[in-house]
Amino acid sequence: MEKNDSGRSSWENTIAAISTAQGVGGIGVIRVSGRDALAIGDRVFQSAGGKKLSQMKGYTAAYGRIRSNGEDIDEAVALVFRAPHSYTGEDVVEFSCHGGLYLTRRVLRAVLDGGASPAGPGEFTRRAFLNGKMGLTEAEAVMDMIGAKGRQAARTALAGRDGAIHKAIASVKDSLVFTAAHLSAWADYPEEDIPQVEEMELTARLKKAEAALERLLSQYDAGKAIREGLNTVIAGRPNVGKSTLMNLLSGCERSIVTELPGTTRDVVEETVLVGDVTLRLSDTAGIRSTEDLVEQIGVNRAKDRVQTADLVLAVFDASQELNEDDRNLLDSLQGVPSIAVINKTDLDTKIDVKYIKNKVKQIVFLVASEGKGLEELQQALAELAGTSELEPSEGLLATERQQQAAKEALACVNEGLEALELGMTLDAVTVSIEGAVQALLELTGERASEAVVDQVFHRFCVGK
Repeated sequence: MEKNDSGRSSWENTIAAISTAQGVGGIGVIRVSGRDALAIGDRVFQSAGGKKLSQMKGYTAAYGRIRSNGEDIDEAVALVFRAPHSYTGEDVVEFSCHGGLYLTRRVLRAVLDGGASPAGPGEFTRRAFLNGKMGLTEAEAVMDMIGAKGRQAARTALAGRDGAIHKAIASVKDSLVFTAAHLSAWADYPEEDIPQVEEMELTARLKKAEAALERLLSQYDAGKAIREGLNTVIAGRPNVGKSTLMNLLSGCERSIVTELPGTTRDVVEETVLVGDVTLRLSDTAGIRSTEDLVEQIGVNRAKDRVQTADLVLAVFDASQELNEDDRNLLDSLQGVPSIAVINKTDLDTKIDVKYIKNKVKQIVFLVASEGKGLEELQQALAELAGTSELEPSEGLLATERQQQAAKEALACVNEGLEALELGMTLDAVTVSIEGAVQALLELTGERASEAVVDQVFHRFCVGK
């Protein structure tokens, strides 16, 4: 643990930070946490009723003024939370003052002058974790709640904050711990007449753990799509309606729409929420053969984007027959998650839909200029992303750290099963099971290294 100038560990310091977004707003919140929080509050806050914050019960509030060096800074409401019944598990005071850059910073300065230290990124939540108020997966879910861009993302993050991931892992971990303990006791204390674990029963337990971990890992990509969104490319030859689709999905005119083919020559980007799926959209140049050097650069960029995309919305004009550029685009989609969007379906249909169906599983019919077919596109996106059947309350792996730990646990379980199949000693099986347990303990944070904890909280903003 780091030391400050006074020789006191940073863990013992009382910390403070602005917890609301900086800028103009109705209110600004300055959070103070630590053993001296109430004493510092008494130094900077004068309640209208004359009562000191240190005399107040937890979960109570007082109206008054923030003062520094005998000068009134602002009106404020002070909220008192007493340890251990607070977010951090420590004594906490939160000052709600008028919003705005100057006043919130001025109040924070008064608190720091009163004896607090500036909080680092995620330090309040880190203290909550270290004080046993939440596990590491719950702490990671806090960050996901802050960054949630849609209903499903918020539901998933809230379930994680409520311990859904921890509970899903705990059931597997507890079973493996029990099994390892039974095997060790049987091997180490033969005189105690401990019943041997039958091979069939042991295999069944490991198979059950294997299935649970495989299920968790199988949902990771869908969960990631909910949290981070899909890198989505809108592709197609010129003038099929790519920019109109981009504008429809983004809700504003981000791309230029004209009757002239090839108007979009660079990549136009926007992040949008379509149903419950967040798309990081890229509207690319029309893909076609061209001798125009500038346009060709745009075409090459579009082709590169298609190959690296999480999802491609391949747009076709229903009123025109497929040409070589269309067929080349369809060929390039092999192995790339994609949806064929047949646009301009209000016109006479000349396109070969059967040919497209042989290349792309998902097809949506659309009139982008009028918004017709948008609901069908939303449903197709949810199905392709795998979000339509997800149940957040079951627990979803939320980070690459969690995914890697779960993979390691699964690999150890598989090693145990292989050891049984090869007729190896139960000691070898026990070692594999213990390896799986260690990986799961790191996942939940019960035995995570300080480096892992640092990595988790480095993602947080100051004030949380």
